Amino acid sequence: MIQVENLTKKYGKNVALDNVSFSLEDGDILGFLGPNGAGKSTTMNIITGYISSDSGVVKIDGIDILENPAEAKKKIGYLPEIPPLYNEMTVQKYLEFMFNLKKVRLPMKEHINKICQMVKISDVQDRIIKHLSKGYCQRVGLAQALLGDPPVLILDEATVGLDPKQIIEIRKLIKELGKKHTVILSSHVLSEVQAVCDKIVVINNGKIVADDFTSKFMQSGSDTKSLKLVIEGKETAVYSILSKVDGVQKVIRNGECERGCYEYIVESNNDVRRVIYRAIAKTDYNILVMRPVERSLEETFLDIISGNAESKGGDY
Repeated sequence: MIQVENLTKKYGKNVALDNVSFSLEDGDILGFLGPNGAGKSTTMNIITGYISSDSGVVKIDGIDILENPAEAKKKIGYLPEIPPLYNEMTVQKYLEFMFNLKKVRLPMKEHINKICQMVKISDVQDRIIKHLSKGYCQRVGLAQALLGDPPVLILDEATVGLDPKQIIEIRKLIKELGKKHTVILSSHVLSEVQAVCDKIVVINNGKIVADDFTSKFMQSGSDTKSLKLVIEGKETAVYSILSKVDGVQKVIRNGECERGCYEYIVESNNDVRRVIYRAIAKTDYNILVMRPVERSLEETFLDIISGNAESKGGDY
């Protein structure tokens, strides 16, 4: 559905993008991550046809965004970080205006009402936009992106300004939209990307430094494997056993979690679960819990970009 091949973009001597490539299939929800100045905004502006690249190709459903921009843009719904709203219009009039501007060929009233129900703004359709809260304005911006039912949605900071309840609702909506649309979600809220996205692309200093499914991404970034153990038995003796297991680099004692049972974090460079099981099985102690310690997206993200030079600043 979306093919990005070898995008390069320079601003003077600054290289904003350096041979950036990735692709998305129908129904993928991609989290697009990177520090400020990494090239996220430049990439999204090129994909939407807002600016051109110095070299490289972007195809939307096989249509080149530069060779046939009108046809390619019909397939894209775009919500920038600051929604393009006309504050003096009512929500209804604004959506009707955008409907006509996009030359949507659907029954206007029915289509707009359906979208308003979807993003939960039906109760403010007759209100003037400048009188709405920031959260409602964000929803109106999302509604305009959905006009025409485009197969591709590009959302830049889609939940900015929303309260916790609204954030949960929009996340659910994005997941639902992923069943019918291909979605690119750029966000600084890493937990949001983790909750919503199937795939993650990380860009840093204009280069792609990670491109993988979310589940695999969470396991990357560091070679160290961590296990959480809860073992019933004498703490000092168990600690001594774990420390001597071949492959174990470090054992952290987290104290008693229930009577006679103690929690440990074991770090290693390989899978030591079976070795630990056999070592404890030789004693009278019991393993009650043994499971991997899940890395947070923040930890993985920092690990991945730490090998790259710091950003020079400015959000390209």
